[in-house]
Amino acid sequence: MKKIILIVLVAISVIACKVDDKNKVKATDAKEVGETIKATSLETYNVISDTSTLTWKGFKPTGSHNGTVGIAKGKISVVNDMIVGGKFIIDMNAIVCLDMPADNEYNAKLIGHLKAADFFDVEKFSTAIFQITGVENAEKKINVSGNLTVKGITKNITIPATFASANGFVSFKSDVFKIDRTEFGIEYKSTKLAAIVKDKSIDDLVEMSFNVLAQK
Repeated sequence: MKKIILIVLVAISVIACKVDDKNKVKATDAKEVGETIKATSLETYNVISDTSTLTWKGFKPTGSHNGTVGIAKGKISVVNDMIVGGKFIIDMNAIVCLDMPADNEYNAKLIGHLKAADFFDVEKFSTAIFQITGVENAEKKINVSGNLTVKGITKNITIPATFASANGFVSFKSDVFKIDRTEFGIEYKSTKLAAIVKDKSIDDLVEMSFNVLAQK
């Protein structure tokens, strides 16, 4: 009887540790960025770094942490009030955790670890990049494909998003999406490593979303 109870508890623990893979995006080989569209109506907007962020959320068996990463600079290319291209430079030194007080010692430890070599290795890779390679219309939204570069590894992903243009400003907001961090060389306490005890692991899927505002 005790053995049966133990098996059930282990099964429940495994299920609880698994993060829902809904909204996971497929990472494929990087794509070439096409030549900038030559059109008389092409307009370029500069990203407003103070109000543009990449949100993130990481998961572990005992809970999760979330925060933002600043977007240092970038551009959005627009034709006839529709986004056709763009590039965002993500400042990995500007990563913050929002679910703990800023002066909490564990907040500082978490951020220090995320910046360390076994995670984002910020000393060596101070920026990440998202460069748009294609835009397709979808029902009520757009599907934006782009090369995401993290730790020097570039993969192409496609994310649903919304885009708006008004009064000299444009906004680009993606839906929440998940990437597999191990595809970008971040394997610390990965659930794929046999030596990792599952209740000490960190889930491979990381949740993200873009919120970008730009102006002429």
